Amino acid sequence: MNTIEIAAKMEQEAVAFYKQCAEKTSSIVGREMFLSIAADEQYHFECALRMKEDKPVTPSTTTPLEDMKKIFDAHKQEMLQRMPSTAGELEALKVAMKMEEEAIAFYKKASALAANAVEKHFFDCLIRDEEEHFHIFQNTYTFLEDSGNWFMWEEKGIVEG
Repeated sequence: MNTIEIAAKMEQEAVAFYKQCAEKTSSIVGREMFLSIAADEQYHFECALRMKEDKPVTPSTTTPLEDMKKIFDAHKQEMLQRMPSTAGELEALKVAMKMEEEAIAFYKKASALAANAVEKHFFDCLIRDEEEHFHIFQNTYTFLEDSGNWFMWEEKGIVEG
């Protein structure tokens, strides 16, 4: 299996995992977060399939952080209320962070070994998105674990009043 095929498999597994997390999450914001990231991973999977077939890949029109800002903006009131989280939700976020870290490491190696500039660009785009996913999960975990000390995205605050 080559790096593009491995990337496709990793992205497909991520889609399934994040959809499963969304189904088990009690918070609408958490559910939408997981579904948004699952959609990103589905897009990555489709791009990998296109790359495998030497077809052009259309760049995404938004970034994961922009998508999350839209979700948070739509649910400001829910975000301002303290939502109790379950151990399962926190564990899902830990697993998600680990998956994203592993994907980032793999894509960095794949980028360094890319066969051509198009492949390198593809892996570099995946790295950027997966890093944003990691930060989204990390911020969410911190918020759920201790919302009193939480400052989203380096104290810039997505949930501004």
